[in-house]
Amino acid sequence: MIQLAILIVVSAIALALTIHQVDEGYVGVYYRGGALLSTVSRPGFHLKMPFVTTMSQVQVTVQTDSVTNIPCGTSGGVVIHFAKIEVVNRLKEDLVYQTIKNYTVHYDQTWIFDKIHHEINQFCSAQTLQEVYITLFDTLDERLAQALQQGCNTWAPAIEILAVRVTKPRIPEQIKRNYEAMEGEKTKLLIATESQKVVEMEAETEKKKATIFAEQKRLVSEIEMQRMIMEKEAEQKVSELEDKIQSAHSKATTDSNYYANIKEAEGNEKKLTDSFIEYQRIRSVANNSKIYFGEKIPNIFSLKSTRL
Repeated sequence: MIQLAILIVVSAIALALTIHQVDEGYVGVYYRGGALLSTVSRPGFHLKMPFVTTMSQVQVTVQTDSVTNIPCGTSGGVVIHFAKIEVVNRLKEDLVYQTIKNYTVHYDQTWIFDKIHHEINQFCSAQTLQEVYITLFDTLDERLAQALQQGCNTWAPAIEILAVRVTKPRIPEQIKRNYEAMEGEKTKLLIATESQKVVEMEAETEKKKATIFAEQKRLVSEIEMQRMIMEKEAEQKVSELEDKIQSAHSKATTDSNYYANIKEAEGNEKKLTDSFIEYQRIRSVANNSKIYFGEKIPNIFSLKSTRL
């Protein structure tokens, strides 16, 4: 009975050592006798040989590695420290075996932690303190991300660099106070410059208002002048039209009189017959007849008798 109990306990321990678990977001890699096996297990329960095979979990989801207290010296010889640089990265699952085989499960020590130190020192040694601390600091994130990814593309293509976040470096206290004083002066200058801009803008606004007002007056004057010209042109046209009407009326009257005279002349010419002339003479004599009293009859009648 004791032997059976011992056998059951040993079997339970062996089974416990054989069954293992891989967490979600990780894969399992196996070593046997110190050699990496090509087997890569996915999340879940798996079996391995107890006491002979060991398993390590490798994260394949997005992770953030924080590199702290990174010293570097600028081109001017000033030593500064970056408190923390965060690198967001991910390991491609299908290339886990090749990466672990070449760089072990601590692959990020080589291609992130050590690489960050190298790139920061390369950057600082080529720049002045002014450039590192102020001028070029806003480009440092992108510079580091590009440098890390280029190295990984060549030697460890399974590593993806997603983002890099760099904190402001620590500089010597005396230099920091100088920068703070300089920033204070810059702020004063900026305030004075902005105040000057405000005054200039106000003056420019007043100038524009005066210009707009003058332009409005000019336009109004032009419109008024144009209106007066149009009225004068209209009056001139009306006058010309009235003159034309009067001229046409006078011409029509003259033509009518001329036509009447022509017709009258033509009628008179047609009347100049012997009979009409005699008729007119008789009428004239009749209209001018006088009564004479005396012994003799006026000679006119004798003359008339003679002509007859």
